Amino acid sequence: MTQDTSAMQTNQLQPSDKASGNDVRQRFFIEDSPVRGDVVRLSRSYASTIAQKPYPEAIKRLLGEMLTAASLLIGTVKIDGRLSIQLQSSDQDSLLNWAMAECDQNGIIRALASWKADNDEQIAAWEDMTQANEAFAELGAIGQGVLFINIQPDNGEPYQGIVERSHDNLADCLAHYQKQSAQIPTLINLASDGLQAGGVLVQMLPRTAAENIEVERNQDAGIDDDLWTRLSILTSTVKSEELTTLAASEIIYRLYNEENVVAPDPVSLEFGCTCSREKCEMAIAQIGETEALDIIEEQNGTFEMDCGFCGEVYTFDKDDVTAIFAQ
Repeated sequence: MTQDTSAMQTNQLQPSDKASGNDVRQRFFIEDSPVRGDVVRLSRSYASTIAQKPYPEAIKRLLGEMLTAASLLIGTVKIDGRLSIQLQSSDQDSLLNWAMAECDQNGIIRALASWKADNDEQIAAWEDMTQANEAFAELGAIGQGVLFINIQPDNGEPYQGIVERSHDNLADCLAHYQKQSAQIPTLINLASDGLQAGGVLVQMLPRTAAENIEVERNQDAGIDDDLWTRLSILTSTVKSEELTTLAASEIIYRLYNEENVVAPDPVSLEFGCTCSREKCEMAIAQIGETEALDIIEEQNGTFEMDCGFCGEVYTFDKDDVTAIFAQ
């Protein structure tokens, strides 16, 4: 993908300060067509996420792809709430236990993973891995491991979709899921270099009944039947280093500068966490007063709960626990 951006046409996306940021989701449309898409770029928000734990390099990169994917997919659903992607190993010998990444409608992202590094052999195995697909492969062979998409509206029933482990990388599994479950042809490219992450998603929405009638009658009034084929070829040319280093507007222009692209203002993305002392109190209430007090006694008078996402530590003593159960 090597296009000169020195002379842009006025009907196409123009770079702006907002769209040039490194932590954004930039939506775009192909004018007069059923095509929509998004480009996500993560830098500071991604760095803040993976700084919370000493992740092996391959897991860092996998979490970058997962954060990017969650940020892309939430743009395809109309909810006030959160969307998360979760990977779960079904093999007790897997070095990756589980991983998850989340984005909400306000662009707040976070991620977390659990892995095995209990001995020199396991530590050495992680040191030999440098790519996201190697960490993804720890789920097992194709058909093994479990992938979920969780949608949790602020008001309404949560939804969980099971993603078929149909390919050896996250992007193709998610694209396959979109095509099979929603019947929407979808292209997804993801990339992460351990420092930055990025990706692009393109979808062909269903034609309207009127458009289908026009096609059947061969009286196409401006319907471009070659558009999806053309976009598929163009999208496949994007390089990983371009997704992780170029601005969102630059990526869109380089890929689709021959199309009539329309783009609204981008959405900012940033690292954030939803943990709180109140949620910890709810967890203690589920444990039960007797067990919580026993833990405090065992730990010399305090009970600490730490958040794996952001590292925040919440400390409770006997009086705090008593107050929780006195409410």
